[in-house]
Amino acid sequence: MSQVESKNYLFEKEKVSKAYLKLAIPLVIGMVVSLVYNMVDTYFIALTNNTNLVAGVSISAPVFTLMIAFGDIWGLGGSSVISRLFGEKKYERAKKISAFCYWAAIIFAVFITTIFLILKAPILNMLGATKETYKYASDYYTWIVIGAMPIILTFVPNNVVRTEGFAVASMLGSIIGSIVNIVLDPILIFSLGLGASGAAIATVCGNICGNLFYAFFIIKKSKRLSISPRDMQISMNDFKGIISIGIPAAITNVMQSLMVVITNRYLLKYSSTEIAAMGIAMKVNMITSLILIGFAFGGQPLVGYNYGARNKERLKKVLKFAFGFEMAMGLVFSLGLSVVAPSAIKFFMNKPEIISTGTLMLRCLQAGMVFMAIVMVATCSFQSAGQAISALILSAGRQGFIYFIVIFVMNYLVGYMGILFSQAISDFVSAIIAVILMKRLFDKME
Repeated sequence: MSQVESKNYLFEKEKVSKAYLKLAIPLVIGMVVSLVYNMVDTYFIALTNNTNLVAGVSISAPVFTLMIAFGDIWGLGGSSVISRLFGEKKYERAKKISAFCYWAAIIFAVFITTIFLILKAPILNMLGATKETYKYASDYYTWIVIGAMPIILTFVPNNVVRTEGFAVASMLGSIIGSIVNIVLDPILIFSLGLGASGAAIATVCGNICGNLFYAFFIIKKSKRLSISPRDMQISMNDFKGIISIGIPAAITNVMQSLMVVITNRYLLKYSSTEIAAMGIAMKVNMITSLILIGFAFGGQPLVGYNYGARNKERLKKVLKFAFGFEMAMGLVFSLGLSVVAPSAIKFFMNKPEIISTGTLMLRCLQAGMVFMAIVMVATCSFQSAGQAISALILSAGRQGFIYFIVIFVMNYLVGYMGILFSQAISDFVSAIIAVILMKRLFDKME
C-alpha cells in the first residue's frame, strides 16, 4: 500500500475508534509534554518564593494565551479547510492553502509584536498589574511579545500536518519545543538571574526549535503540504473559509485570556495570595483541560475529511465515539485530580494559605470537566465541518459572554464562592447549548 493509499485508508476505512485514537493520542502526548513544561515553568517561578513574581507572571499569562489564539486563526482555520479538501480529493488547492497560512501567520505576527510593544503600559494596567507586580508582569510580557512570531507560527504546521495523517510529527514538534523550554528554564531563571524574563525567553526559544523541526519535516516528508511562498496563491473564497473557522477557533483562546483577566480582577479585592493561588490552580487544572482538548482536536481531521467526502454514516460513528470517550475521560480525570488537589498545589508552592486556597479553587474548576468535554467535541466538530456560526457561539460562550454573565451574577449573589464556581456553571450552560446545536447539525445531515 502506498503512502497516499495508507493515509486515505486511515480516514476512510480504518475502524473508527482505532483511526480516532491514532490521530488523537500523539496530539495528546504532545500536549501532555507541553503541560509538563507549563508545570515546570510554574514550578521554577514558584521556587523564587516571591508571591508578587508568581502573581505578575499570572497576570501576563493571558498574553501568551492570546498569541496561541492568533496562531489558531491560521492553524485551525487552515487545517479545517485542508481536511475537507482532502476528503474531496482536491490536493493542489489544499497545498496552496497550507503555504498561505504559513506566511500569513508570519506577517500577522510581526504586526502584533509592533502593536503590543507600543501599547504595553495600558495593556498591563488593563490586565490588573499593580505597583507590586508591575515589574514582573512587564518582564514576562515584553519577551513573550518579542517572540510572538515563533509562538504564533508554530500552531500552523502543528495543525496542518495532522490533516495529512502525520499525527506523530505534530507530536514531535511539540515535544522538541517543550524539552528545550524545560532545559532552559532553570538556566535562565536562576543561573542567569533573569526571573520572569527568563521564563518567557525559554518559551520563545522552545517555539523556535519546534518551528525548525516542522519546516524540515514538511519540506522533506510531506506530499500534499507546502511552506513555499511560491505556492501561497489562494482565492478569496478560500481565504473566507480560513477566517470563518479560524476566528471562532481563536476566540476560544481569546476568551480564555479574558476569563483569566476577569477572574483576577474579581479576586483583586481580596489579595495577591488569591491571584497567585488561582494562577497555580489554573495551571494544575490544565492537566484535565489539555487532555480533553487534545482528544477533541485529535479527531478533527477525521471529522473534516468525512464531512468533505459526504460520508455521513462514518461521520456519525466518529462523533458518537468522540462524545462517549471524552465524557468518560472528563469524569475520571476530574475525580482523580480533585482527590490529589492539596498535593498538586503544594508541589508548586508550599505555603499553607496558598495550599488551602488553591485546593478549593482547583476542585471548583474541576467540577465542570464533563460538561467541558461535551463543549470541546461539539466545537471541534463544527470547526471541522465549516459550521462557523455554531463554532463561534460555543467559542465565544463557555469562557466568554456566558462566563461573564455567570461570574457577575454569582459574585453578586454568593460572593467569593460564587467566583470560584463560575467556570463550572458556565461549562454546564455551554454544554446544554452544544447539545442543541449538535442536534441541529444531525437534523441537517439527515
